[in-house]
Amino acid sequence: MPAATGTKRVKGVSIYRPFVFGSIARPIDPNDKPKNLPAEHTHQWTVWVKGVDDEDISYWLKKVQFKLHETYANALRTKESPPFEITETGWGEFEIQLKLHFVDGSNEKPQALWHALKLHPYGPDAEGQRERREAIVSQNYEEVVFNEPVEQFYEILTGGPNNTSKGKGGKGSKQAAMYGRSGGPRLRTAELPEREGPGNPYSRGAEGKELDRMKEAIKTVEGLVERETRELKEKEARLEVLRRTEGGVIKKN
Repeated sequence: MPAATGTKRVKGVSIYRPFVFGSIARPIDPNDKPKNLPAEHTHQWTVWVKGVDDEDISYWLKKVQFKLHETYANALRTKESPPFEITETGWGEFEIQLKLHFVDGSNEKPQALWHALKLHPYGPDAEGQRERREAIVSQNYEEVVFNEPVEQFYEILTGGPNNTSKGKGGKGSKQAAMYGRSGGPRLRTAELPEREGPGNPYSRGAEGKELDRMKEAIKTVEGLVERETRELKEKEARLEVLRRTEGGVIKKN
């Protein structure tokens, strides 16, 4: 039996879409505090889901549900259009659930993430940041993977945010989107930008530097393991010599 319209999947293909989720928190000036704000609220914060380098992600992301701490009125909030963000005030840190809902026709289930809201600075310059009343940014790079998406959603994903193609077989059509110029299926069409930009620390250059740091760290660990193994063998050899020369049992400390 043939697959129902809109449910036939593109076999053997995975589509990746990068995005960023996080928050920014700013201390409220006690000398300029709105009168209607609760006395215990010390910070204003915004939590978001957005594209890398502010790329439009609304062509594959329909809406985002934000589940706040139960002490907030209307703790479950939904944004159905960009910017996918909400702003609130408060005094405490807590985890926020972010549930991603994909566009109609995707035939994909929602995916949930958790973000730890940060209000206070941490690290060696924490006191200085408090005195300067600096904003606290906490964000993460993530990729959502669509394994064997249905054909309709594949066309949306590969078409990008400005996909307005119509007709059959023409440039930008479903066939062109699925197979590209080389005739082979496209596996990844949303890449990190080549370099970092203002407000965006994620790039292929930064990724390469991080990989280089990891390689150096692995070399360091391997060197430490090799040294410890060598020293252990030397101690075992000395212990064996003592056993033979003393002729007794050597107690290990």
